[in-house]
Amino acid sequence: MEAKELNFSGFKVNGFLALFLHLVVLTAVIVFGFIICVPTLIVSVCLCVVWFILFAGYMQLEPNEARAMVFFGKYKGTFKETGFFWVNPFLDKKKLSLRARNLDVEPIKVNDKIGNPILIGLVLVWKLKDTYKAMFEIDAQTMANSTPTAGNAANQINIGNAVANRMNAFENFVKIQSDAALRQVAGQYAYDDNEANTEELTLRSGGEEINEQLEQKLNERLAMAGMEVVEARINYLAYAPEIAAVMLRRQQASAIITAREKIVEGAVSMVKMALHKLSEEEIVELDEEKKAAMVSNLLVVLCADEAAQPIINAGTLNH
Repeated sequence: MEAKELNFSGFKVNGFLALFLHLVVLTAVIVFGFIICVPTLIVSVCLCVVWFILFAGYMQLEPNEARAMVFFGKYKGTFKETGFFWVNPFLDKKKLSLRARNLDVEPIKVNDKIGNPILIGLVLVWKLKDTYKAMFEIDAQTMANSTPTAGNAANQINIGNAVANRMNAFENFVKIQSDAALRQVAGQYAYDDNEANTEELTLRSGGEEINEQLEQKLNERLAMAGMEVVEARINYLAYAPEIAAVMLRRQQASAIITAREKIVEGAVSMVKMALHKLSEEEIVELDEEKKAAMVSNLLVVLCADEAAQPIINAGTLNH
């Protein structure tokens, strides 16, 4: 049977009621302490011990927080009810945050589908979904407790930061898995189209579809740890420095060729219109040789990078 998260069903008491009973026990300790008698002294000592033990049962939960309840190594469920409560003081109450967290993954170098080295990074929003898997399926607790401390003061600080250390361990797990998922997705697509198949999905033009695939891969990898990716997006995409200059020249050449194609297409259209107007309105009769010369001159003027220098012909059409 697969282990999964359970709701805590053990004994619990309202914290303020338990606090009132705690004060009653304190009063009884004081009363019995003033009675000089061996039996009352034993009762007073026992009540004093109980009074100190009761302190360990108090806990407070805010919205989107949880406690994994462990009784001498045995998982007893997850407590998610918000408020102030008292439970069995011998339970180990491991606090977790269920709130959404951001992770900005630094750009990493990978090879795209056609082998070009690229830099790609992502930002994602994640949160805990299954507290049992997060606590007991991955070794997050050892990672959280691996920070060295010295002295009682340092130990107190470490205890106070237990939740932050645990969540940082989860975040480190998410970061490593996100790197692996990012490499997997980036290797399936080219950075840009190679002009042979412009309909092929690429990293630069994929947009939402690439992000959805990345989110799906991340959820598959993080499911074992009880974590869920709410949103994942590629926020950085560029060629690696060693080929960036070459690829920039390639893009510039491609842009120039595309622009030239548009210029030539427009020039041919204008020359055709000019010849048609001259012929239709019978402004001048041109033989094939003169038409060819006129077409050549018009194309030079319309396709040139610089403004053409006009030459006035003072003679006839034949000279």
